[in-house]
Amino acid sequence: MGVRLILKNSVLTAVLSGEIDHHSAREIRTEIDSTAAKVQPKTLIMDFSAVKFMDSSGIGLIMGRCKMMQAWNGLVEIRNLPPNVERIVSLAGLERLCTIRRGTVNETDE
Repeated sequence: MGVRLILKNSVLTAVLSGEIDHHSAREIRTEIDSTAAKVQPKTLIMDFSAVKFMDSSGIGLIMGRCKMMQAWNGLVEIRNLPPNVERIVSLAGLERLCTIRRGTVNETDE
């Protein structure tokens, strides 16, 4: 599991990969929060294109980043959800907290 962070024009993109479970979610959260606290981006994009599995820990990860970004008047956008992950996100009702961009979206698109 990993996360690669890309900062461009006040947009922080977190490209996630592997499996998101209790252990990996904590590591991802630490990396995103640490970088976001330094740069306070206007938008946080979470790219799930390389995520193979996600449990409820991933929902907590997304919700926590939404709360963090709201504190800075920023937005969270979720992109490139695999079908199994999209189902979990949809059931959790996360579209009420953040923008979900369906279909394939390049991480550098703005």
